[in-house]
Amino acid sequence: MMKKNLPAIFFSLAIIISAYILGNSFMNRNKVDGSISVTGLGNEDFTSDLIVWGGSYQQENFDLTEAYKALENDKTAITKYLKLKGISENELVFNAVNSSKNQRAKYSSDGKYIGEEFLGYRLTQSLKIESNDVEKVEKISREITELLNKGIQFYSETPRYYYTKLADLKIEMISRATSDAKQRAEMIATNSGGRLGNLISAKMGIFQITGQNSNEDYSWGGTYNTSSKKKTASITMKLTYEAN
Repeated sequence: MMKKNLPAIFFSLAIIISAYILGNSFMNRNKVDGSISVTGLGNEDFTSDLIVWGGSYQQENFDLTEAYKALENDKTAITKYLKLKGISENELVFNAVNSSKNQRAKYSSDGKYIGEEFLGYRLTQSLKIESNDVEKVEKISREITELLNKGIQFYSETPRYYYTKLADLKIEMISRATSDAKQRAEMIATNSGGRLGNLISAKMGIFQITGQNSNEDYSWGGTYNTSSKKKTASITMKLTYEAN
């Protein structure tokens, strides 16, 4: 009787063993790889503490000497104007004079090119102002058209804004991003019924500076806004931990 039941017993054992193997394989397939990777963000709003602004002016004359004299007179008038507005000597820098011949092409009555016509010398000089008094220079950049009343054609540039404590700000952003990433990792580990282990790796993302309330896009090489006085700095940190 026992011999007759042996095939049935072996068959039952085979089913049980197969079921165990398949079940164990399914469980192993769903196990995590033993690590948790998260990305944290650190950001900060700040106001620029350095402004760089400037512009240029020019004179044209058939006589080169007269052109230089006129340009020098403009320089004197511009310097006086800016000093009255509160700009100091160490904030104001005049660049070298750039000279060129103003010419235009000449054509015959039948449209053939016959050479160049000399229209005089063109002299151009630019200036730059760097100051920590951002509001003062901003105001001057808006009022510089007052020089037109003095007969000076001044071409104003758009002010550029910078922050002199950027290195300290970057360190603070890294600290915030790291803390944010660790909190995320701890939350994932806790919700998974596990425990956060040792830090395996930490990778810093690109440092980005964008204008506040702007629609600027982040760049893979890093964005550095200079057109807005009020800015936002941000950085990411990717951390990978052991998962126990």
